[in-house]
Amino acid sequence: MSATTRREWLLSDTPASRAQARWGRRYQLWLAFRRNWLAVAGLLIVVAMLLLAIFAPLLATHDPGAQQLANRLQPPSAAHWFGTDELGRDSWSRLLYGGRVTLGMVVAVVILVAPLGLVVGCVAGYAGGLLDKVLMRVTDVFLAFPRLILALAFVAAMKPGVESAVVAIALTAWPPYARLARAETLTIRNTDYIAAVRMTGASHWRVIWKHVTPMCMPSLTVRVTLDMSSIILTAAGLGFLGLGAQPPIPEWGTMIATARRFILEQWWVPVIPGIAIFTASLAFNLLGDGLRDVLDPKQR
Repeated sequence: MSATTRREWLLSDTPASRAQARWGRRYQLWLAFRRNWLAVAGLLIVVAMLLLAIFAPLLATHDPGAQQLANRLQPPSAAHWFGTDELGRDSWSRLLYGGRVTLGMVVAVVILVAPLGLVVGCVAGYAGGLLDKVLMRVTDVFLAFPRLILALAFVAAMKPGVESAVVAIALTAWPPYARLARAETLTIRNTDYIAAVRMTGASHWRVIWKHVTPMCMPSLTVRVTLDMSSIILTAAGLGFLGLGAQPPIPEWGTMIATARRFILEQWWVPVIPGIAIFTASLAFNLLGDGLRDVLDPKQR
């Protein structure tokens, strides 16, 4: 199938099958998304950072944990692209491996909180009554505290480390998703097509899983993408405060914490991981804005 024929097949006004209709819809969304060059730039940066983290063992020029005190605090050079830290470790290699830790924490948090928030919100919005009140009051308790403060409290109750930081961030990140899913469910639970599904004899769980949840996914996807920047900042903040990844594990927040006393003289040591955090946060925000323009029906 040629490119022209494939494009005509995707943009057909009379799709011959459900598969053609689905792929045609996805292609139209992509065409709308790529018109936003800032969103495309954010997507490219996110993909590039993920690839750098995945292929860190191949791209690193040095062992990220190897100490060379004779070469400590060296400026960027051909031998050390981003210089060296206070223990003579290569900053470029540590930045790559730090991306694995920081971005890996973000992915782990999203995998944990997105399904939890979606299920809680959809069940609360669809069921209503006492169950809705109980679930939403629990959600309000978590929303009453600032995310970083609540995460600090959870980590303080556990052993500092990557796993504890992921669990703490996950426990504080799910309430906004539950609120969003509930709001979406309330708008669609009394629609005609949901009533038609009920009349066919479908159970409540089938209605929620097959018909309510898919309608909430676009809004949730946008919220998750936009929220990734705050998750990155929270993870880096915990690392900076010594409650996240523990040295000698390379993590962007921890790298800034151990090098902050060199900010005036050897500025590149703490600034480079700071730039990585800023770039990742900005890229996810740009990507989230582009997805909102495409997926949110209120924006079209």
